[in-house]
Amino acid sequence: MNTRTAKKRQAGNNGSGRRAELLALAARLFADRGYVSTTVRDIADAAGILSGSLYHHFDSKESMADEILRGFLDGLFDTYAQIVAADLGPRNTLEAVVAASFRFIRDHPAEVAIYQNEAKHLAHLERFAYIDERNVEFRNLWRKILTDGVRQGVFREDLDVELVYRFIRDTVWVAVRWYNPAGTLSADDVAQQYLGILLDGIATRRRRTKKTGETHG
Repeated sequence: MNTRTAKKRQAGNNGSGRRAELLALAARLFADRGYVSTTVRDIADAAGILSGSLYHHFDSKESMADEILRGFLDGLFDTYAQIVAADLGPRNTLEAVVAASFRFIRDHPAEVAIYQNEAKHLAHLERFAYIDERNVEFRNLWRKILTDGVRQGVFREDLDVELVYRFIRDTVWVAVRWYNPAGTLSADDVAQQYLGILLDGIATRRRRTKKTGETHG
């Protein structure tokens, strides 16, 4: 490799590393302040550069949010696809997908927060049409796991699949608001506690209804 080629490669590596740094910084600002409230100047100021310098790497704030969300969602769904392809059976697949989700919350808290807080707004923009597509994919994934589990006798036959899907969706990802990776519980610890509640409940004995005296698991 000649000196000129080496310098070009080094410059490319430095540029890509700087882009990654700026995206990580923008992600934290979008998560903390909100996408709409964060300006290009805010990002540039936090990076210690002029706004014009930021445009050497990105053409707009929107393109930064796009790259952040697209990269996060692609990584998440690639992981889900690998789990499903392993053909673990409904219960083990459910457990693996939940555990993977909590690990993404641990490793990508800013991206998860942006998705939680901004997806509904951004999905109306043409550039972010893939958000709705991913939402449908997510729903289909969970409904298939649950439906397969009911059909195979792994989950209760009276399970309301749509209700359980919504419960899992809304209770897993909201953890980004309270989970502290530096705390005493690891992401896997939280996942196991969650799965224990989801699959086995928290009561030590069956509940008896007041009207009929029937027991319910």
